[in-house]
Amino acid sequence: MKNLRIVFMGTPDFAVTVLKTLVENKHNIVGVITAPDKPAGRGRKLNESAVKQYAKTQGLNILQPTNLKNQDFLDKLKALNANLQIVVAFRMLPKVVWKMPKFGTFNLHASLLPNYRGAAPINWAIINGETKTGVSTFFIDEKIDTGDMILQEELAIEPDENAGSLHDKLMNLGSALVLKTVDLIQNGEVQTIPQKETKHIKTAYKLNKDNCKIDWNASIDHIYNMIRGLSPYPAAWCTLINDSDTLDIKIYEAEKEFINHSEEVGSIISTKKELKVAVTKGYIIIKEMKLPGKRAMDVKSLLNGYTFNANAKML
Repeated sequence: MKNLRIVFMGTPDFAVTVLKTLVENKHNIVGVITAPDKPAGRGRKLNESAVKQYAKTQGLNILQPTNLKNQDFLDKLKALNANLQIVVAFRMLPKVVWKMPKFGTFNLHASLLPNYRGAAPINWAIINGETKTGVSTFFIDEKIDTGDMILQEELAIEPDENAGSLHDKLMNLGSALVLKTVDLIQNGEVQTIPQKETKHIKTAYKLNKDNCKIDWNASIDHIYNMIRGLSPYPAAWCTLINDSDTLDIKIYEAEKEFINHSEEVGSIISTKKELKVAVTKGYIIIKEMKLPGKRAMDVKSLLNGYTFNANAKML
């Protein structure tokens, strides 16, 4: 049985659940590395990462380097005398950092590697219409998400699942997988296999304004998957033309209706209770959306105070 001294690296809520699981299972966390505080909101008040907020409640030693190659940071990290590092939703590490501990540095990634390496694996699995995803642990190497695999666990994606609900399921599944991985390392039973490189590996590209924009000429399934795959964050968006209004709107929830029609793609059909957009082979029925400067609203509430004219359309 190895005596583990663990440094944990992570920033968002997804990482907090994993850290909390390690703490509650009495693992020795000798240090927590997280992102520097960032100014946020109108008052530009410094915002602490979710991991930092939790680590403070547990009295853990916290480091917040801006530069992972900075010698002062490296000296502090070395002084922690860790023999294992665990990374969950952090940033790319330089070799000098991930090579430091005796038992290596492993990462939890929210996909079935080698598919969906990259920044947004949960979103892209849904956008691409996958019916299953999962979590993987692997030892870090020079490239992003390419190291030798330790463990992997699958999870079904429900047909109406959005990125928010899938995030929470994978967060809990991932916490359990990290615990299993730590136990294997502690007991000297860890075995790894190289990731299989194939021609058709799918990538989890970083989300940006361009790849979150709805193309109403795409298939009805793709539009539907995109809306749920980007909900609640960062949200699929498009441009609404309504009378003299040209507005960028966000759509958070929708349903699809397969039916033949002769409407032009992007045209809007609205009643007092329903709002739908004509697409190829049917309609996208919008359930929740957000106008600029307003809060997100269910469509019935929105239609009480906003009127769509007969020629309104989505671009």
